[in-house]
Amino acid sequence: MSYTLEERGNLHSLNYRLFFKNAEGKYISPFHDIPMYADESQNIFHMVVEVPRWTNAKMEIATKDPLNPVKQDVKKGNVRYVANVFPHRGYIWNYGAIPQTWEDPSHKDEDTGCVGDNDPIDVCEIGTKVCSRGEVIKVKALGILAMIDEGETDWKVIVINVEDPEAKDLNNISDVRRLKPGYLESTVDWFRMYKVPDGKPENEFAFNGEFKDKDFAIKTIKNTHIFWKNLISGKTNAGELNCKNTCVSPSDSPNLCSVDESKTVVAETSPPGKQEAIPSSVEKWFYFARK
Repeated sequence: MSYTLEERGNLHSLNYRLFFKNAEGKYISPFHDIPMYADESQNIFHMVVEVPRWTNAKMEIATKDPLNPVKQDVKKGNVRYVANVFPHRGYIWNYGAIPQTWEDPSHKDEDTGCVGDNDPIDVCEIGTKVCSRGEVIKVKALGILAMIDEGETDWKVIVINVEDPEAKDLNNISDVRRLKPGYLESTVDWFRMYKVPDGKPENEFAFNGEFKDKDFAIKTIKNTHIFWKNLISGKTNAGELNCKNTCVSPSDSPNLCSVDESKTVVAETSPPGKQEAIPSSVEKWFYFARK
């Protein structure tokens, strides 16, 4: 499968949207229409890259917007950037989500004791390439971290692009620990500290911040796929989430929209424009002593 992108609005502004098209040129939802599996027999998943490594703009699939384009998160009326907390610079992996997954906010996880965060499951891709925003890649799961964000379970799956030259040597979380010493510890540190510059407390983790292995990660991904199926079929209340899609079977989703309707959704957004300047404050570094 191949996908193309269409940018609307001004990058790094409130009106920026990144829409997806499939190989037929049809607008699609990266949340609902891109298959979770790239190869189900090998447990290879699709990943939608929201944030390329080393960048700060907090881009995310807009789960409440029609067709769920990627947009920049907003905080207090301004587009949001993650702070640089020493020794990190921006995101330290290619960051994104696995399509057709959903962390159900009405389901209390038996391992973490917390409900889901109402988003697709997050992934951190640790390969050698810096990916592009909106890129759809094929990944294999290596392990998973259970972050607790303001009382909600926010899983972070550690993955690698199957086409990466290191992929053949990385098959489980123990391989990451052995071949990339310090990377997992840095990952926990990044997630623990990244909200502290905003005046929020450090994030906490289930399992004492220990990563669970590949099998646990795959099981968790599959569970979130079941939650998504219940969401897209209408069995679970969607709340404010937008389940409009163009490719899910009509028998599986009451929210299928026509080609003309999808074109109207895109046309109603701002036309493409020049990129807004990134504020100089985004370059600031913060240092916090670790407890």
